[in-house]
Amino acid sequence: MRRMRASDAHRRMIRETRLSPDRFIYPLFAVHGEGVRRPIESMPGCAQLSPDLLVEEASELVSLGIPAALLFGVPARKDAVGSESRDPHGAVQEALRALKRACPSLLLIADVCLCAYTDHGHCGMLNEHGFVENDPTAALLAETALSHAQAGADMVAPSDMMDGRVGAIRSALDAAEYAHLPIMSYAAKYASAFYGPFREAADSAPQFGDRRSYQMDPPNVREALREIELDIQEGADIAMVKPAMPYLDVIRAARGRFETPIAAYQVSGEYAMIKAAARLGWLDEQAAALESLTSIARAGADMIVTYFAKDAARLL
Repeated sequence: MRRMRASDAHRRMIRETRLSPDRFIYPLFAVHGEGVRRPIESMPGCAQLSPDLLVEEASELVSLGIPAALLFGVPARKDAVGSESRDPHGAVQEALRALKRACPSLLLIADVCLCAYTDHGHCGMLNEHGFVENDPTAALLAETALSHAQAGADMVAPSDMMDGRVGAIRSALDAAEYAHLPIMSYAAKYASAFYGPFREAADSAPQFGDRRSYQMDPPNVREALREIELDIQEGADIAMVKPAMPYLDVIRAARGRFETPIAAYQVSGEYAMIKAAARLGWLDEQAAALESLTSIARAGADMIVTYFAKDAARLL
């Protein structure tokens, strides 16, 4: 076996999994204003950005050959039903218009959820007992997705984990003549401990309780396949597994079961761990980042949402 490992040329020639910037989707955090850059302490290299600075970031993505960005919004105000998520002048909607004018070739994917927009931090409407109501939330998510489409999104990505929300969004888009717009569903999104830094980035931590009643229980794999199957039946064009590295087995199982493109989200905690260990001199950051991304692709992900996208594209 060692004969074909003898040199870099040998190893490259038989390499089974190949990383490329074409696989990467880079997350961006949109805020209101001009000239606004708010670094995210727990995610070195990432920041909340106003539309003018998002345009600069998007231009860099295009120059690096990264095909897509995933937009999250940090609203100016919050309320019980996350009204700014579907406001034509919301942070994401304004960013979409600016980015589409400046970088028309960049695929713009709008995250669809309410958690960053609600004053309670949960992903949907609450009843009098503080429990997230599924069907009324799905209706609001459909309105949010439609507002993103109208602002210029090339794709929408529901991340809330409400039952039936893909079907509700597909129906709303089709009825408004956006039948061409794809849906990338966070189909198997786990109630994970690896989301902490993101909740600082998007100011989206729940004010009470947790999200275990609607996000998936980490021990379950068969349930994830059922979630993916249901979302595909409702019209999802891409199914996502989130997080990525702690759930490589789920990515592999999904790849083996479905022909639909599979995405994986290398989440903020995965990114922050590598960054923190590298700062302490415990890891080679570049090598660890590329190895982690390779493992996700090797498990079967066709595309990877990652905060390492720019660094990895430069290295590749």
